[in-house]
Amino acid sequence: MQRASSAGRNSCQKILHRRNQIQTTRKLPCDVFINHRGIDTKRNVAGLLYNQLASLRLRPFLDSKNMKPGDKLFDHIDAAIHGCKVGVAVFSPRYCESYFCLHELALIMETKKKVIPIFCDVKPSELRVKDNGSCLAKDLRRFRWALEEAKYTVGLDFDSSRGDWPHFLTSATDAIVKNLLEVEEEEQDGGQNF
Repeated sequence: MQRASSAGRNSCQKILHRRNQIQTTRKLPCDVFINHRGIDTKRNVAGLLYNQLASLRLRPFLDSKNMKPGDKLFDHIDAAIHGCKVGVAVFSPRYCESYFCLHELALIMETKKKVIPIFCDVKPSELRVKDNGSCLAKDLRRFRWALEEAKYTVGLDFDSSRGDWPHFLTSATDAIVKNLLEVEEEEQDGGQNF
């Protein structure tokens, strides 16, 4: 696996320096929430991205890595979304078939988190929320709104069968770290204006 660029490492050092200045006794929330369709991306894009971010000493959240048997699914995931600074939505061919994926995306958008879409083996125009009769009308509206917002956010695209994995991981990591740093700088600047 390729390491993040030197700019990415320097940005991570700034984030870690700020974090070390904050004294807290409670468990710190995650920095980055990785929203994905497990069946499509857990063992490749989402899992590799989680490992790359963790190797930089960031705190990514990936359900299979951060949850244990007995955890309440929605409680744990919703708390991670509320606590994160950046959301990464890894879109894949079967993403929109998952109520959980769409719920997470809607919550990320509703909480106005910085979002980085990654279109893996799918074009934004191919993503649609379909009414299969199992969702409430209000959920369908939330999901469609969130998906449209994400589709019109600048992101990354990747073809897993032909793409350059090391280059993709470096680009994705650099984009995440840059956005994370921007959010932390905004928070720091906002806290000084009181």
